[in-house]
Amino acid sequence: MKKVATLALFAVATACAPVSMPEAPEGKALFTENCAQCHGASGTGNGPWAASLSPRPADLTRLSKGGVFPRARVLSVIDGYDRTGLPGHEMPEFGLLLRGDTVPVDVGDGVLTPTPRPLAALLAYLESIQN
Repeated sequence: MKKVATLALFAVATACAPVSMPEAPEGKALFTENCAQCHGASGTGNGPWAASLSPRPADLTRLSKGGVFPRARVLSVIDGYDRTGLPGHEMPEFGLLLRGDTVPVDVGDGVLTPTPRPLAALLAYLESIQN
């Protein structure tokens, strides 16, 4: 009986554990796997496939405007929801990044939005490389 009570307490504690926003290193691994071919290892748009693309991939180190990183816009572009104003249709949608557990992300409006962890990790990395 004591073992069952201990397991039940562990299950409740685990379910109530706070979910944290992923950090940049987790996103860097996803970036290297999914984005570096076009955007380059440093995110500046100089990946090995960049020269063959028209238009050339964006410099992802310069997404912040006026010191503000556009979280909602970046998430919308990565997941393929909104590509308004982007030239060409070369960038694929990353459906696999939309799977898995979610984490709460403030996209700039003060509201925590459930976001797939891989997508949030990539967002954290992109935010970390802004110049």
